[in-house]
Amino acid sequence: MTLINVKVAKIKREAEGVHSFLLAKTGLFKFPKYAPGAHIDVHCGEGIIRQYSLCGDPEDRRHLMVAVKHEERSRGGSELMHTKVEVGQRLEIGSPRNNFHLDEAASYAILLAAGIGITPIIAMADRLYKLGIPFELQYFSRAETHTAFRKRLVSGDYAQNVTFHEGLDPAQTGDALDHILSAPKRGGQVYMCGPGVFMEAAESRALKHWPSDAVKLERFAANPAFAGLPTSKFTIELARSGIALEVGKDETILDVLEANDINAAFSCEQGVCGTCVTDIIEGKAEHRDSFLSEKERARGDKLCLCVSRAKGERLVIDI
Repeated sequence: MTLINVKVAKIKREAEGVHSFLLAKTGLFKFPKYAPGAHIDVHCGEGIIRQYSLCGDPEDRRHLMVAVKHEERSRGGSELMHTKVEVGQRLEIGSPRNNFHLDEAASYAILLAAGIGITPIIAMADRLYKLGIPFELQYFSRAETHTAFRKRLVSGDYAQNVTFHEGLDPAQTGDALDHILSAPKRGGQVYMCGPGVFMEAAESRALKHWPSDAVKLERFAANPAFAGLPTSKFTIELARSGIALEVGKDETILDVLEANDINAAFSCEQGVCGTCVTDIIEGKAEHRDSFLSEKERARGDKLCLCVSRAKGERLVIDI
């Protein structure tokens, strides 16, 4: 993967525990083009790589903006971004990638954001407004002080399209989602991003009323629905070399590949980013990721090495 050198041009507090980072291009070249919903890999330091959604202006080819929440149970990335990264510091990032595409042919869009899930959603709102496509942005947060980009949303061109839901309990959140999602619009789309509990509530309600292909989502962490599921050992065969390896019930495919010095691209290790998606040559996968679509899973020709397993005793993959 080609890395891009950037300089941290500005750090701004956007809400309690949330900072935005404006990254400036070094040298004469411009950043690659990207569309709303895209994210970048950020090399945070100490060998840690994390994915952060782009929330700035795609037409500004000299800058990229991400926003990072300082997680209480940080796996290292947000801790480094909030406590070690400073203005003027040089970082390395990957080129923008997009797994959360905005349908610009839709007649209407409902944008659902919770907490730091606003980052890809606000970029979509900016684009929809520019295109003149009707939309509503429904933003759920713990409290007004936790509502990132609130000033930008309140004073922006599409402030009338934004509804804030601040400080709701789970039952109130469910009632609000029921009201928002119960009347689907023909040709409309629903986009959602936020913490796992919110996503489960929003997705289940959306699918009661909207066609599945009209409901699009992006997770920032592993799908909690897969936590604690039983696992069994199986054999993974590497098609290019013919090597066969056993994956124990407490190991992932990625664990076994690394233990045997076999290179495979990876990043999030939670089945979210798609970096480790690999082709299946033979066998069936038990998908436990949040990256592949239902259609992609049904085709049965790809899996995420970091979390998914074999549905059976043997799986042959294109490595």
